[in-house]
Amino acid sequence: MTSRAPGFGWLSIIRIGLVQAALGSIVVLTTSTLNRIMVVELALPAVLPGALVALHYFVQILRPRFGYGSDAGQRRTPWIIGGMAVLGAGGVLAACATALMQSSPELGTLAAGIAFVLIGAGVGACGTCLLVLLASGVAPRQRAAAASVTWIMMIAGFAVTAGVVGAHLDPFTFPRLIAISVVVALTALIVSALAMRGLENRLPAAAPAGAAKPAEPDTGGGFREALMQVLAESHTRLFAGFVFLSMLAYSAQDLVLEPFAGAVFGFTPGESTGLGGIQHGGVLAGMIIVALVGYLASGRRSNVLRVCMIGGCLGSALILASLAVAGTWFPSGWPLRPTVFALGVANGAFAVAAIGSMMALVSRGHQRRDGTRMGLWGAAQALAFGMGGVAGTLIVDLVRHATGSVQYAYSTVFGIQACLFTVSAVLAVQVMRRADGSTAEPVRKTLVPLSLEAGST
Repeated sequence: MTSRAPGFGWLSIIRIGLVQAALGSIVVLTTSTLNRIMVVELALPAVLPGALVALHYFVQILRPRFGYGSDAGQRRTPWIIGGMAVLGAGGVLAACATALMQSSPELGTLAAGIAFVLIGAGVGACGTCLLVLLASGVAPRQRAAAASVTWIMMIAGFAVTAGVVGAHLDPFTFPRLIAISVVVALTALIVSALAMRGLENRLPAAAPAGAAKPAEPDTGGGFREALMQVLAESHTRLFAGFVFLSMLAYSAQDLVLEPFAGAVFGFTPGESTGLGGIQHGGVLAGMIIVALVGYLASGRRSNVLRVCMIGGCLGSALILASLAVAGTWFPSGWPLRPTVFALGVANGAFAVAAIGSMMALVSRGHQRRDGTRMGLWGAAQALAFGMGGVAGTLIVDLVRHATGSVQYAYSTVFGIQACLFTVSAVLAVQVMRRADGSTAEPVRKTLVPLSLEAGST
């Protein structure tokens, strides 16, 4: 049998991106399409789909447990494929539950709750282990570009699925909805299985330096001990705080920006919807910029990721502060569209640089805890997203009720976001200092059958 070069080339990275796209295809169907059907076709309170989406985020606090499971078995692929299967089953059940709400709202809501628990668990298991696998297989100079490619492909999965489902969902019937959800789930599972086939075997095998034989799986102490070991690492805790605060700031604008454009700047529904597209275009631009700069400046790869992560946070803070000022004092003459595009660029830059930094930091610490460590950061991100949208809208309502001013209400949210991004930048600086004070990034050696870092702080 011919031996293959260890590690991932660009084809392998694209294959991982296909799994991300498959994951995104199911998520967009359950969190976007079903949301609209519940609110419009079934005339249910908008809080119901909002609570279900929040539920799937909060279930993802189990990400460290999923990561630990893949650490103990030294295999990521079963957790990736298994997570995709659970996600697909949850997506189909969510469609069935939505149909059931038509005749029995109580039973339908109960079934939907179970479905979104499965969706959260599937995303958590698949997403955590997929990112650890990516981090294990890419060269340092590839990190920024690899993170950008895979996340752009996930966004493409959102877009393609939304377009295809939208074209085939009319004329709308619930049997059609269920059939489409089954097709999407099966397609995602098949694509993921084919993309993952033999991929993990491309990673090099070996043992820690000085070992006479391959290292045994580290299963002693159980999950609780593994989590305590990870939490004892100062850079890991700080990075979890960075992820939580930055993603809280990022997600708080999701349900606020478009209403802000309408209420303060007088945008029509069509214009405010288009503003969301402008922001997403900026996010993609920011991701691409970081990918190109990170790949081209390979000799300064670490600095590039740091500069983009910290600079993206500070840029986001500055732009959000300008929106707070504009909403209060310049609602008629402010260039809102260019500002929102710039916000998207800053958001995309910090987000993809943070993912690249995750990949760089995940193996710095206690040996064989890569999955647990990545799971902790993923849980922090999920909690932030679960809280962000609700927190942003709640602050708007409270300030508007207290002051009677819609301008002050939205400006308060943007001001708080700016502060959170500023604190996030400070935390990012501290993370990098702590990481630099630990051992240098270990060279990947041998391990059977998956390359895991054996370094220690």
